[in-house]
Amino acid sequence: MSVLEQLRYSREHEWVKIEGTEVRIGVTHFAQVELGDIVFVELPKVGDIIRITEPFGNIESVKTVSELYAPVSGTVVEVNQDLIDNPEFVNESPYEKAWMIVVRPTDINELENLLTAEQYNKLTNEV
Repeated sequence: MSVLEQLRYSREHEWVKIEGTEVRIGVTHFAQVELGDIVFVELPKVGDIIRITEPFGNIESVKTVSELYAPVSGTVVEVNQDLIDNPEFVNESPYEKAWMIVVRPTDINELENLLTAEQYNKLTNEV
């Protein structure tokens, strides 16, 4: 299972890449393995407000439908339209092609609650 050192992680298995004043969000390799083959992704629209720990979308696999939980609060400034048309990107490339949204956080301090790669590795190894 791949966990990238430069990212931060939520306990709900979303990854966060800090890009200046914005953050890019997706689901982890661990999450996509657990979900199985992804067949549908529902994401918010540009301009939507998301709130930390609250659902911001859904991801559907052949096995189940799961909610996506916001790792930070903020305004959605970009949505990966390619992912909506190609949900299989989550399985093929969870950290590159399958980013989901870009958010401008309302409280940058919320990022301090996210896990480091080492902490996330420990969390997923306990499962």
